[in-house]
Amino acid sequence: MQKRLRILFAGSPAIAVPALEAVAALCDEGEGFALAGLLTNPDSPKGRSGRPEPTECAAAMERLPSIPVLKPEKLDGEARTRVQALEPDLLVSFAYGKIFGPKFLGLFPMGGINVHPSLLPKYRGPTPIPAAIINRETETGVTIQRLALEMDGGDILAQVRTPLDGRETTASLGETMARKAAGLLKDALKGVAAAGEARGKAQDHDAASYCPLIAKTDGLIDWDMGAAEIDARIRAYTPWPLSWTTHGDQRLLILKAMVAPNHERSDCVRPGEVLGKDKNMGILIQTGEGTLAVSELQYMTKKALEWRAFLNGARNFIGETLGV
Repeated sequence: MQKRLRILFAGSPAIAVPALEAVAALCDEGEGFALAGLLTNPDSPKGRSGRPEPTECAAAMERLPSIPVLKPEKLDGEARTRVQALEPDLLVSFAYGKIFGPKFLGLFPMGGINVHPSLLPKYRGPTPIPAAIINRETETGVTIQRLALEMDGGDILAQVRTPLDGRETTASLGETMARKAAGLLKDALKGVAAAGEARGKAQDHDAASYCPLIAKTDGLIDWDMGAAEIDARIRAYTPWPLSWTTHGDQRLLILKAMVAPNHERSDCVRPGEVLGKDKNMGILIQTGEGTLAVSELQYMTKKALEWRAFLNGARNFIGETLGV
């Protein structure tokens, strides 16, 4: 009987769950694969209670209680010993959250492959989905690459493209990428098994671009930016860290917005000034270039409101200047 290819899946957040489930399903289909275990981040405090809860990938594995789940703080010698005991052949990684060193990758006879939600070599790094939205790309995609010591620099095994309509948020686009990644990964794994190794096409490293980690402070709106850029950042920072400004001494979250057409800047109006309202688009706010129409917003201490309900409780809001 032919030995089954044993896969260790490394992943943590929700975007990786469909790919994990696809690997588990592939192993159940009797096509020569076995899920050796899950490598994920440790439990962390969540919600108002602050109780430690498992990652979304670990929670998904509760439906497969016979599969070992490893949650090391570091990929040190102890972690490598535990991984080696699972006798894995191939590492499959998607948004795990830690960097794999040469000693760790050396545990896998067939090496490793990684799922990355961008069209590599574009947007290497930890935030490719927000980066595509912020830069107002017309398309993005998912790449499956061979794991290499250079971040996201491995050979490309498979790639799929998806068009963008300019209204995506990181939350909605993440769901799309998760579904596409799951199907692409199953096909890629079958190809790896047939070839006996993960072989792919080298990336054009000269064409590589990189995206940094996002900080909570990145959500602060700069009203001197143009309306299109602010709109893109609002969508990119949904669901985290969310975009915000100030109204007096209160922090005000701007949750949903769009560029208001046919509204040009007047020289006598300051960026951040609340100009008025449009019955179809919402509250109109001046920017450095064009006007932003806000349809949902929220004071930090209160609940999110549709713009009409918000104005009912903030009757002097029109004419105010935000961010000062």
